[in-house]
Amino acid sequence: MKNHQIAVLAGDGIGPEITEQALKVLRFVERRNEVSFELIPVAFGAGAWFETGRSFPDASREACDQADAILKGPVGLGVEASKKIPPDEQPERGGILPMRRRYDTFANFRPARLPAELAHFSPLKPEIIGDGIDFIIIRELVGGLYFGKKETGVNQRGLRYAREHLEYDEFQIERIARVGFETARKRRKKLHSVHKSNVLKSSVLWSGVVGEVGRDFPDVEVVEVLVDAAATYLCLDPGQFDVMVMENLFGDILSDQAGGILGSLGLMPSACIGPGKAYYEPSHGSAPDIAGRNIANPYSMIGSVAMMLEMSFGMKEEADNVWRAMQSVFAGGYSTPDLSKPGSGVTMVGTDEFGDRVIAALQAAGQK
Repeated sequence: MKNHQIAVLAGDGIGPEITEQALKVLRFVERRNEVSFELIPVAFGAGAWFETGRSFPDASREACDQADAILKGPVGLGVEASKKIPPDEQPERGGILPMRRRYDTFANFRPARLPAELAHFSPLKPEIIGDGIDFIIIRELVGGLYFGKKETGVNQRGLRYAREHLEYDEFQIERIARVGFETARKRRKKLHSVHKSNVLKSSVLWSGVVGEVGRDFPDVEVVEVLVDAAATYLCLDPGQFDVMVMENLFGDILSDQAGGILGSLGLMPSACIGPGKAYYEPSHGSAPDIAGRNIANPYSMIGSVAMMLEMSFGMKEEADNVWRAMQSVFAGGYSTPDLSKPGSGVTMVGTDEFGDRVIAALQAAGQK
């Protein structure tokens, strides 16, 4: 029997509620496979800061170091509550960025999937969605503006200023480009390289290195597209995309837009992959305004478990079962109040009932 240790960072806001549903799925998968999951609760985020004075405490780092994979819920608080935490210890700066840096999780996978039968979730017209939406954004996650040198001060004119450096080297670009090409080769063999080379020198380097890597993948079609044009095409013709690879800031923005065309970031899980460690998380925030109300949809958290099963543990068949089970719940006419409004023709269920229905669908499938 295979044994896997998973550090579970439930996070803030709705994090604990949706994490509970994701763990139900892991326990179900464990019961019907020759595998065991050791689930280790780990403090992380705003709650961790209020308990320990650190968003990513030393004990949490040690637990994550030992784990085979990390399952992370959303973190953060509302604007006013966040002001109680020093800026450098707020979960994004004090937790998420240090985690990415510690494990060098340079490749962020954010799949955007919406079968045609679920097109009612999307704000796009049915004729634009066509047979459905199915593409993946691969975002470089540990470089660029987010990790560049930062400086604030007062200049010689007496004006406050802020300066942040956007820097990439060819190694950083090459390794994320290879991930993009390898992913495209397994899918429809089409890669969009997203950049802003008409303005940014970093994008000129990006475009050049991607072209060089592409020589090793002659079977993959490469389409170069400026980031602003890509944003437009995502709304007008998302079906043209298969795999999109881009730098950190562009990936942050366009993946949120991708969630928008699906109808919600609640439909967008993600995987953050490094050379020796990976963590899996929903793309959305902690939604503190609806925390504790049992109305948050756990799709993105359960989807993150599906990605973990496939990418960290090699359990692709069970991962596919989980995707189908979640989509079957929606297709059966069920949704949670955060994704659908009254009168939309669906039956409203709570967070926990949605999770239970996913388990029921997995049981009904009866497959390993």
